[in-house]
Amino acid sequence: MNIEHLRLFVRIARTQNISQAGQELDISAAVASNYINKLERELGVRLVHRTTRKVSLTEDGADFLPHAEDVLSSVEAARASVGAGNASPTGKLRITVPSSFGRMHLMPAMKGFMEAYPKLEVDCRFSDSIVDLVEGGFDVAIRNAQLKSSSLIARKLATDTRVVCASPDYIRLHGQPKTPKDLRDHQCISLAGFEHWQFDTPEGKQTIKVHGNFRADHGEAVKDACVQGLGLTICSTWIAYEELRKGSLVKVLTDFPLVSETDIWAVYPSSRQLAPKVRAFIDYFSSVYGTSPYWDK
Repeated sequence: MNIEHLRLFVRIARTQNISQAGQELDISAAVASNYINKLERELGVRLVHRTTRKVSLTEDGADFLPHAEDVLSSVEAARASVGAGNASPTGKLRITVPSSFGRMHLMPAMKGFMEAYPKLEVDCRFSDSIVDLVEGGFDVAIRNAQLKSSSLIARKLATDTRVVCASPDYIRLHGQPKTPKDLRDHQCISLAGFEHWQFDTPEGKQTIKVHGNFRADHGEAVKDACVQGLGLTICSTWIAYEELRKGSLVKVLTDFPLVSETDIWAVYPSSRQLAPKVRAFIDYFSSVYGTSPYWDK
């Protein structure tokens, strides 16, 4: 059974488009169609329904898909084991990463990663949307979130420490809150959808519904507004560490830690074998960030 035929079939199952699947594997639509025809003849069953607009899996195709995925994972792991583990991962590594984190903390280390693994081709997509890894054909995603149960496997890359901060100008003009309840008397800049801030206090967890004249749906924009003195806000230290070090932002309410279960995770689809290229990516960036990330020092 031809591995390239299996790889194409898996991509067609996700994209529902033979031409797109072929393009992602650098083969023409005609060659892609021929590959699927050969695979179907070899198996003696029809794997896909073809229409003028898209293709979909037949019942046999849906049954065959997880086996094809397992074969591809096993082959990649077997190749990596040749030469007592000295073989360098090869192929295309498709990554999706939040825009700000990717620009600030993935890209500065990307040169070192690609020099360490010169046989890899990296396709990195920057998006603040939570994309479906399998449907999108991604090998791994970086996510800054509280993970919920899913079919994905996750490995923690770094902590995500969050603090309440303000600019010195704002504090000079308006003072700073002494307790979480004081936030009700301040302008608070919130990330859209996160207007309830939860604190750990001596009396237990306390949730404050904040208000203010400005909010945004982008973490860097929220940070910038805070630097300009528009109000207090919550910032992850990875996004505001330079401003905190320079003093253009200062931490407030330090005696009342924020309640947060978010961290920086690498997530990837579950399979029998972890692809060597994904393992290389996760191991490398886990080492870069470490147990105490540079943005928290």
